[in-house]
Amino acid sequence: MSAMPDAERSAPPAYALGSRLAARVRALRHQRGWSLERLSSVCGVSRSMLSQIERSEANPTVAVALAVATAFGISLNELVESPTQGSPLHVIRADDLHYVYRSDRDCRIRTLSPLTPERSLEFYEITLQRDGALRSAPHFVGTREHLTVQRGHLRVEAGEYAAELRRGDSIAYPADVAHAIVNIGGTTAVAYLVDVLP
Repeated sequence: MSAMPDAERSAPPAYALGSRLAARVRALRHQRGWSLERLSSVCGVSRSMLSQIERSEANPTVAVALAVATAFGISLNELVESPTQGSPLHVIRADDLHYVYRSDRDCRIRTLSPLTPERSLEFYEITLQRDGALRSAPHFVGTREHLTVQRGHLRVEAGEYAAELRRGDSIAYPADVAHAIVNIGGTTAVAYLVDVLP
C-alpha cells in the first residue's frame, strides 16, 4: 500500500469512471463514518486524490480504484458497476465478508443493505460481546436511528438521554448527536439497527 501514491501519479488512466464513482466512494465513506484522512490511511491513496475523485475532478487509475475498493472490503466490480444493471434483486449472503466492516473482540457490525449511494436508509446487524459498546460521533443533521433488540440487554444513549432495552424492545432516537449502544447484560447481545438518512 505504501507505493500507491506513486501508482496514482504514474499509472495511465484506464477509463473514466465518472460521477457515479464519485457518489459511490462518498457514500461508502460516509456509511462507515470515515474522514478522507481515515480512508487515505487505509487505502494508501493521498487525501487530495480522494477529494478530487469524490468531486468528480479526477478519474482514478485502475490501481487507485482497486486500492479504494479493497479498503472498503469490496471488489473492483462492486465499486464501479451500476446498481441498475442486471437483476433488481440484491442478495446479501450471511457468510459474505464484504459486508462485515467491523469485527473485533467487542463488536461486530454487518450491513444488511446494499452498498450503493442510491439509498435513504442503512440496515445493520450489531453483535456486542459482554460489556461491549458501539459509540458514534454525531451523523449528518437530521439522521435518526431505529434499533430493535433481538437478544440481550442493551442501553441506548443519545446525547443526554438513555434507555434500557431487552429482547423485542425497539427504540427510535436522534443520531445527529453523540450516541452509543452498550451491552449491559451478562451475555452476547444482538440488535438490528436502521439509520434513516436526511
